Amino acid sequence: MRIYFAGPLFTPYERSFIDQCAAQLRSEGFEVFVPHEIPLPDPVTAKFIFEVDSKEVMAANAVLALLDGPMVDDGTATEIGIFWAAMRTDKSKKGIVGLVTDTRVIRDRNMIDGKGINLFVRGCVEDVGQVVDRFEKALPILRSWKTELDSQN
Repeated sequence: MRIYFAGPLFTPYERSFIDQCAAQLRSEGFEVFVPHEIPLPDPVTAKFIFEVDSKEVMAANAVLALLDGPMVDDGTATEIGIFWAAMRTDKSKKGIVGLVTDTRVIRDRNMIDGKGINLFVRGCVEDVGQVVDRFEKALPILRSWKTELDSQN
């Protein structure tokens, strides 16, 4: 199963967390696309980023989206929306897992009540998956989708 790992990737901490999660997924046999792993041209252009990332979103069977931060990263929200729309017609696409580890969202804004995450984005994720507060909770969801996809092939 191919996973598109969406999320903010602008700090070393964000990239490091995504890298750690992707390594664990890969060790379990998942194919994982991580946007910050691709070599960038000089100069990098919006056209290049859009072409590569949208192609990879469309090639994925699932999206794991890191929703941390004071608000959902706009690129992550776009990737979620593109994948959600593709799921309408492509049965090889299994779903979206939103991952929130940010205590500002979980504690201060009470993630349980949907505060701290844009409700449209959250609704999009929860329409075809779920939002979890630890990577360890995302794993069984992704594993079940992998098993389902493997049994279809």
